[in-house]
Amino acid sequence: MKLLVDERDVKFVLYEQLRIEELCKSPLYAEFSRETFDLALDQAERLAENELYPANVRGDREGCRFEDGEVKAPPSFHAPYQRYREGGWIAMSDPEEVGGQGFPFSVTNACIELFGAANWSFLMYPGLTHGSARLLQMFGTPELQDRYLLKMFSGEWSGTMCLTEPGAGSDVGSLSTRAGRLPDGTFRIRGQKIFISSGMHDLTENIVHMVLARIDGAPKGTRGISIFLVPRLRLGENGELVDNDVTCTGVEHKMGIHGSATCSLSFGDEDGCIGYLMGEENKGMRIMFEMMNEARLFVGMQGLCHGSSAYLHALQYARDRVQGSAVERMKDADAPRVPIIDHPDVRRMLLFMKSSTEGMRAMLYMAAYCLDRVRVAESQEERELYQGHLDLLIPICKSVGSDLGFRVCETAVQIYGGYGFTTEYPVEQMLRDCKIASIYEGTNGIQALDLVGRKLTIDRGRLLKNALKASNEILVKIKRNFSLRDMVGIYEDARESLIQATKYFALKSVTDEFHVPVLYAKPYLELFGDVVMGFMLLWQAHVADRRLQEIYRDHGVTDDRSRRGLLDENRSAAFYFGKIASARFFMSQVLTLAPGKARGIMNNDLSPMELPAHGFVLG
Repeated sequence: MKLLVDERDVKFVLYEQLRIEELCKSPLYAEFSRETFDLALDQAERLAENELYPANVRGDREGCRFEDGEVKAPPSFHAPYQRYREGGWIAMSDPEEVGGQGFPFSVTNACIELFGAANWSFLMYPGLTHGSARLLQMFGTPELQDRYLLKMFSGEWSGTMCLTEPGAGSDVGSLSTRAGRLPDGTFRIRGQKIFISSGMHDLTENIVHMVLARIDGAPKGTRGISIFLVPRLRLGENGELVDNDVTCTGVEHKMGIHGSATCSLSFGDEDGCIGYLMGEENKGMRIMFEMMNEARLFVGMQGLCHGSSAYLHALQYARDRVQGSAVERMKDADAPRVPIIDHPDVRRMLLFMKSSTEGMRAMLYMAAYCLDRVRVAESQEERELYQGHLDLLIPICKSVGSDLGFRVCETAVQIYGGYGFTTEYPVEQMLRDCKIASIYEGTNGIQALDLVGRKLTIDRGRLLKNALKASNEILVKIKRNFSLRDMVGIYEDARESLIQATKYFALKSVTDEFHVPVLYAKPYLELFGDVVMGFMLLWQAHVADRRLQEIYRDHGVTDDRSRRGLLDENRSAAFYFGKIASARFFMSQVLTLAPGKARGIMNNDLSPMELPAHGFVLG
């Protein structure tokens, strides 16, 4: 078995915490059941282990080659890509009319974790294709959909999104790519884009780019941006593919994700690049955000994928690696050597990794579940409620998932010691591959601005109020569990700290110190993420404790000694006990810091703004 994902925990979140089987009561998902969900997960696991995982290290070493204006994906990716296509995985959660299988996104998300943990660089090709195909499905004209949609959802053709330019990275409004209006309603595109994932490769015959550009005469800034479908090869009058004047000028040589083709693209060097408007003119940013939400959840999953696999590898290594003696005999030169999992510091690091990956998984799966609840909602009110939960979670999932996933990978390297720093062991690649997640699809600083500047201000805080109300409904049930009272207290203190920081931001935003919420948006998002993770883990502890008590009763266990004996021999009991331990560790080691983090946010320290630029010192 490959060390990718804790399948037991995946099923705990899906079936015991979120209880996604209840989705099958909706007509949309009535044809599904837990059996079909498990079958899909089993098939995804086999594909991940047998096809994607073996190509991971090879793809990292092979990399992408740029030859004569063409980009070659790693040779080891070609066969897995065909298996992925044949399995219909790209459109797994999409309707049958576009070639999809109609699964709940909750199940698709769990499959994505398996695929991403096996080979993230590979998964970026079909992942971006799905996002651009969804954009075409939502905003493309019927003619464009007839030409491109089925080929994209099937993976015959791939897709990208093209935002970043040499002079306009996070500042998208400064882009210089132009769109000139043509008599037939199409547009002539001219400009350059950089850092385009899957921008050119040989896994598919054609690549369909979603390109942000400004129509001649449009307003400056983001208000004047439109979005265009720009195929690398466009369909000619006779249905043949013809060149569309899209060229690759180079590939990036990166720290990680070497198997993913990150390209610089030039549009219209010969004045022959044709683009097709998507949606309304000057609405490009609003339309692109539809794809960005999916992409940001996808990137949050990247942190989970790498963190999940890194934790399992570190756990296995800690069990096998024998070094040092037990702490109680550390001064005895004749003491037998023990596995490093017996050392307290290693156990602390492992429990940090365990609680982090389990909290991330619950949070990211919750976001996917909210999307399903939007789809099956029976009223507009219910639809708006769950869409609001999803909108609030997106920047947190992206930022916390990528930051914490990297920390888990970093800790895995630490557990391996010197070996973890070598290419002989896999955690070195995981650390390299994971780092980009906090940077692309909007840096984590931008996620914080999205949370503070957009999500918290909608209808005077409606999204946060609704989220607090929903969590309170669950918290009321948890409070009835006397054994969890200490964790509940820590969580409530942390949540109150978040509420006070939120009120502080609201007050500052209407004064001449309105820049304070911008200055401390990222620490605020981190505090928000701690509270969300803490709630998810506390909820899990409640579910797990109920099941553990049932197991104790079933086995007639009534005292601490017999409980310990049962935990040593009963894997199910040990699993549930471990869930409670994860929550307790997170509460005591992370959430207890929340009041201090809130004080740091609210202490009105303006030194970063008051320090002159030359005061940072450079020469």
